[in-house]
Amino acid sequence: MINALGMVETNSIPKGIEAADAMLKAAQVELISAQTACAGKYIVIVAGDVAAVKASVEAGVERADEAMVDSIMIPHVDPQVMKAIGACTMPPESEALGIIETFSLASAIICADQAVKAADIALIEIRLGRGLGGKSFVTLSGDVAAVNHAVAAAGGTEEAKGMMARSVVIPSPHPDLIKAVY
Repeated sequence: MINALGMVETNSIPKGIEAADAMLKAAQVELISAQTACAGKYIVIVAGDVAAVKASVEAGVERADEAMVDSIMIPHVDPQVMKAIGACTMPPESEALGIIETFSLASAIICADQAVKAADIALIEIRLGRGLGGKSFVTLSGDVAAVNHAVAAAGGTEEAKGMMARSVVIPSPHPDLIKAVY
């Protein structure tokens, strides 16, 4: 059963690929993503049951060694997070658009999971560091109050402290902007 998500972020592409191999061999997990990211990083994202993801991330961290940047393990991850990582969502029209920018890829996933658990919002996308100079961002939508609450909750998580760059909530976004974001 897929109910957990794990990620290892390295500052070396070869070490990242090596960590990915170790993660996949360590436990029965599904590879969600293994890719380069800006600033010469490599990320590996896996999903599965909590124990398997924990073992997988531990193996990746060990193999990454000195190239390790960050890692996360989110038990009971919200299903919207998995879809938003792949940018596979198209939420209905909404009253507000929220954007959360982070300094690390892992903190973007943590913020997204916290936001969707805190309020009735729809995750649009979790953009993980491609063409962003090592930053990441999360886009979400919903009614104004829910989006404000979700963005505030994401910034309040212990794991996101110091890693959230900026955030904004745009009430009644222009229709052309909505087309560009979705």
